[in-house]
Amino acid sequence: MSAIDDGGAGPGWLVRLSRFLRARAEERAAAPTDAPSSHTVSTPPEIVLLDAVVSGMSDPVVVLDQDGRVIAFNAQALALAPALRRGEPASIALRMPELVEAIRAANLTGKAQRIEFSARLPSPRWSEAFVAPIALGAVHGPGRAGVVVITVHDLTPIRRADDMRADFVANVSHELRTPLAAITGFIDTLQGPARDDAAARSRFLGIMQTQAWRMARLIDDLLSLSRIEQRVHQRPDTPVDLVGIVRQVADGLQPLAQDRGMEVEITAPATPLVVLGDRDELTRLFENLIENGLKYGASGKRIAIACAAANTPGGKGEAVVSVRDYGPGIAAEHLPRLTERFYRVDVGESRAQGGTGLGLALVKHILNRHQGRLSIDSKEGEGATFTVRLQLSPAAPSRL
Repeated sequence: MSAIDDGGAGPGWLVRLSRFLRARAEERAAAPTDAPSSHTVSTPPEIVLLDAVVSGMSDPVVVLDQDGRVIAFNAQALALAPALRRGEPASIALRMPELVEAIRAANLTGKAQRIEFSARLPSPRWSEAFVAPIALGAVHGPGRAGVVVITVHDLTPIRRADDMRADFVANVSHELRTPLAAITGFIDTLQGPARDDAAARSRFLGIMQTQAWRMARLIDDLLSLSRIEQRVHQRPDTPVDLVGIVRQVADGLQPLAQDRGMEVEITAPATPLVVLGDRDELTRLFENLIENGLKYGASGKRIAIACAAANTPGGKGEAVVSVRDYGPGIAAEHLPRLTERFYRVDVGESRAQGGTGLGLALVKHILNRHQGRLSIDSKEGEGATFTVRLQLSPAAPSRL
């Protein structure tokens, strides 16, 4: 059991608090069980000071007396357990059986307890609690804690990060295993039954090349995502022209457009749209958006790219680039999850198109680094529009 003393230098506030708590416990023991409590009429200075100490802590904190009644708590604790009331038994307000048992164990043994508990409503949350009995000087007898201090730490972000990490590893393993299994299978076939079959060899080698390219692209996307995440807090400071980047990307994807029989229409102002950014990352961003439009909106036979300047509600200028396809569109339930890693509306179609499931995740992380925004609008049968918004820079076009 931890002990706090004032070093014998007179009746410090901790000692006065200890004496007050003991007097209150004796008062409760002597009073009839149905008698009203008198100590709740006014708050003594010792409790006021304890409230001030507790309120300055960032985690939920509850302080109990040796009988398990609430002495003090902060706003964070009240959010965790809204039924907390000073002078009431903590077991009434704390709906976590594990925590109530830890308080009992701390009082009985005089040893600190640590537990983990979870709540499923309104959303899953995980927490850890530390229950520490503290003797306030030598006023109490052996084995009697002056107070019990409960601190609660939110583990939810850590648990969710662990879950995301596990899901990420599982998804990467699956995405790599599929093409690797195909390549291995064809190698076995070429070394066996198709050893002398020139036609089969040519066809199998083509498939193996496609699968190897798919793995290479997945690894490239993973490395790009890792690099962007490492620099997410470093705001790019190089002036670049978005119109020039969009036109360059569209020109580079003309062979894909011709192969799909699609037309790329670009509407842009005569003057540059200058933003502070990383040219390579912004090029990758628009490559993903325009390539997606060409692949998944092919039935519409065209995509429209519009570049313009606009003003935000705060009066700041921003560049707005939208990429619209006229394909089958996306159902509303999929829209909020499109930027999740490896999320696909149609897994089979995505793989057939050579997608890695990371394209829009890359777009989101690039925009986060550039302090930009992405909006997605779509209705089934009416195509989809992906709109990028980035703050305009006052940099002169001559610097580009």
